[in-house]
Amino acid sequence: TAFLHGELEEEIYITQPEGFVIPGCEHKVCKLLKSLYGLKQAPKQWHQKFDDIVLSKGFVLNQADKCVYSKFDTSGKGVIICLYVDDM
Repeated sequence: TAFLHGELEEEIYITQPEGFVIPGCEHKVCKLLKSLYGLKQAPKQWHQKFDDIVLSKGFVLNQADKCVYSKFDTSGKGVIICLYVDDM
């Protein structure tokens, strides 16, 4: 469900999903408010949201690999997060 949390940067419209067509309004379309599976933007938008949240919590982005984040305390103990998304 990760891709469903990405914020869209542009307006995207889709036909009404099967089973949710409003009688009498079959010709109308739906404006997406969030990212959706199958959108070419979905992986990038989710990664951006993840990036924003993790960095706001004090993690540092690895400059050699943009999917690795780290955070260490003054004693040297820390956490390293390695992010992998299989649909990028």
